[in-house]
Amino acid sequence: MNQMRLFQKIRRIARPYGKTAQAVLRWRRFSFQEAPPIFGNAKPKSGSHLLLQILNGFTKIMPYRYVDAEPIRTISKDGVRRPADEILNDLRHLPQGVIGWGYLDATRENASFLTEAGRVNYFIYRDPRDMLISQVFFATDMHEEHGMHDFYISLPDFDERLTVAITGIDKDGLKMVSVKQRYEGVFQWLEQKKVLCIRFEDLINNRDTTLMSMLDEVEKTGYKIPTPREKSLSILVEAIQPKKSHTFRSGKTGGWKTYFTEEHKSLFKDVAGDLVVRLGYEENNDW
Repeated sequence: MNQMRLFQKIRRIARPYGKTAQAVLRWRRFSFQEAPPIFGNAKPKSGSHLLLQILNGFTKIMPYRYVDAEPIRTISKDGVRRPADEILNDLRHLPQGVIGWGYLDATRENASFLTEAGRVNYFIYRDPRDMLISQVFFATDMHEEHGMHDFYISLPDFDERLTVAITGIDKDGLKMVSVKQRYEGVFQWLEQKKVLCIRFEDLINNRDTTLMSMLDEVEKTGYKIPTPREKSLSILVEAIQPKKSHTFRSGKTGGWKTYFTEEHKSLFKDVAGDLVVRLGYEENNDW
């Protein structure tokens, strides 16, 4: 076990050097200051690894060194909210020519830094109902270290777990906010004019147009992507391989319809109100 951890540590340390060497060979340059800084941001369980695959595709059509291996988080893996200055320090210290990504709230500090002139920002989010299904499966079956894992498996079935995911919980030291509270941060990013907000569903169902809009966002900075558009699109499409993600489950949209009972629908509307209408997923609350 100690040897495995040592190997993993050495691999993490060596990775940036190896990736940079690959970029030097691919782009035949040592400097990576030309292309604009990019940050890919996500609502958890809303397609972050799909976005990550696209960002990795970017390194093959524009001169970037690599995509940073570790996400920058608002909430630590231990479930603790990180100080604003610590997060900002992480953002400022992303190496030049390296694409960053993470799970960041639209705090004043984060939004101010990320929307500086010349920067490119993406934020991916998902239908809250599908997000809840993904979160329950992930915490129950795929990630034993998840804060909700033990509690979820103590419940008799999926229906009970989904109920808790909708309402949230604050009991015996276990705290998870309701679905409505979870999406307050999404609306804050949607209000940011210099952030391209992307629906997970559009990347699945309207892929080519959405990818083109992502490329457009880069060129809005004044930078000209050196790879022709048709070839760029082909490379990005090839980069999208959901099954290679360790968190991949179905990669589909609208899966909530299989799991939501009439009781879940009613509860969701009681807790979240017209959330899905405000997000544009439904025309009214009669779904």
